[in-house]
Amino acid sequence: MSVVKLDPAYKDYIWGGTRLRDDFGKQSSCERIAESWELACRSDGESRIHGTDITLSQYIIRKGRGVLGTNCQNCREFPLLIKLIDAADDLSVQVHPNDEYARLNEGESGKTEMWFILSCENDSQLICGFEQDITKDEFAKAITDGTLLGKVRKVPVKKGDVFFIPPNTLHAIGKGILLAEIQQNSNTTYRVYDYGRLGKDGKPRELHIKKALDVTDTSQAAAAQRFENVKGNGFEYRKLAECEYFTAVSFDVTTSAKLFVDEKSFAHLLFYSGSADITSDKTIHAEKGNSLFIDAASGDITVSGECSFILTRCGCGFSEGTDKLV
Repeated sequence: MSVVKLDPAYKDYIWGGTRLRDDFGKQSSCERIAESWELACRSDGESRIHGTDITLSQYIIRKGRGVLGTNCQNCREFPLLIKLIDAADDLSVQVHPNDEYARLNEGESGKTEMWFILSCENDSQLICGFEQDITKDEFAKAITDGTLLGKVRKVPVKKGDVFFIPPNTLHAIGKGILLAEIQQNSNTTYRVYDYGRLGKDGKPRELHIKKALDVTDTSQAAAAQRFENVKGNGFEYRKLAECEYFTAVSFDVTTSAKLFVDEKSFAHLLFYSGSADITSDKTIHAEKGNSLFIDAASGDITVSGECSFILTRCGCGFSEGTDKLV
């Protein structure tokens, strides 16, 4: 079997909402579904093969690491974590470290991530970097005296916007935003500011000021990556992000799209609208909110139907073309 549907792990954080249940059909006992971890292979949350108790890590062990692909041969752990995130309230202002710092201090990889806005309220905005260059001392003072929000770059968002967030970038998802997040497999987060909120235990949530000061890039926010739409026969696609860790591409399919998954990397498909039949050695039906894991070297894959999905692969494993796309 080369293509399997996944069931996600769910996270109930204090800022989460109900749209993943209401709009994406997610089923969980959580009061709120803040995040659904669609592709996850971690001790604190793991995807399972749909309708079974088989975890993704068990699936990989049974089939062998070859299902991950040659791009992943030297990975210390499963390389990616893919989420749907529903922010009913503002997330904390935070930063993630790079690989070197995270390995040394946290024992896992750093975190490069990308956000793809699936829906939002009219006045939704997010934080990404600083409006202008400041010094580390000025950053520390702004945290201490409560003026940090006056120095960050606040960006209005709309459906379809893409934000690439390198490590060491101060950022926050704003209230009213629902997005897909593609990231390195890391859960290391240094909170800088949390609006004075209390956690489930009734105490203020922990801040990580010293580590945040160590890693945060306090220069002005850099320009975002931009890629053009490409039309194919029965579909259209747009590259969302490309870096050493992952390549993500959004597809809008009106009739069908042919994909080709080579030996370089596994593929993950996350459907965010419509429905489709995915055919390889068998046919699997997918609806909005479903995700699929495709083994490396699976070859030809056909997606038939009217739908939109995000294709993600580990490393730079996508070649443009209108016949076969990898």
